[in-house]
Amino acid sequence: MTGADDDPFARFSMQDRVVVVTGASSGLGEQFARVLHAAGATVVLVARRRERLEQLSAALPRSLVVAANVGVRTECERVVGRAIAEFGRIDVLVNNAGTYATAPAELEAEEEWRRVMAVNVDGPFWLSQLAGRDMLTRGYGVVVNVASIMGLVGLGRPPQTSYRASKGALINLTRELAAQWARRGVRVNALCPGFFKTEMTNDLLFADPESVTWLEKRTPMQRGGEVDELNGAVLFLASEASSFMTGSVLVVDGGWTAI
Repeated sequence: MTGADDDPFARFSMQDRVVVVTGASSGLGEQFARVLHAAGATVVLVARRRERLEQLSAALPRSLVVAANVGVRTECERVVGRAIAEFGRIDVLVNNAGTYATAPAELEAEEEWRRVMAVNVDGPFWLSQLAGRDMLTRGYGVVVNVASIMGLVGLGRPPQTSYRASKGALINLTRELAAQWARRGVRVNALCPGFFKTEMTNDLLFADPESVTWLEKRTPMQRGGEVDELNGAVLFLASEASSFMTGSVLVVDGGWTAI
């Protein structure tokens, strides 16, 4: 980047960067893709729902749609292969795709546990490994793992054992990759959102007035977050604005983990 001393916003530019965003068909992933594109990036939109991706791509001129299930290694290989074949490299990987299961720990089925772990942990590892090889060869790259405050604390409401275990695993995967790759030009950080209004959380939480009241009482800022309140955080971690950060966990939760 040039002109950073004169322009405080220069380091936030994503101009000429190639960014892969998983889970881009809705919610946080869609928002992240829009923000990074607006900052200048070319974005590779990844999710299972092709139609939703194509609708988003129509609004983002510098974009490529790759419909894929990131819980399957061969699908991850296809994502990385397509991105590199089309654009020659991957500069930034945003591992945002996620899923959940709701059941008491003593009742959660094996297949549900494995499904959640495949998408929330295996996928980010395979994609980081595959994209990381390209990044390490070039001596530059950024990985942003979208975890959750549920990877930092227990809650029990609703009971989501596999989801919370997976997010804790993703946080420490972030630290280990950061430690291994720091001297080779690749940075790896985690973004931990609190409760934000998305397609997924609406059914789980925000559609229920009792749950909203509980959330407001428990959160120091007394509300859930709006997706655009993560714009600055994801742009910061993806860009050179965070060039001296790796292995860090950035929490955006309205104060939830402060008490």
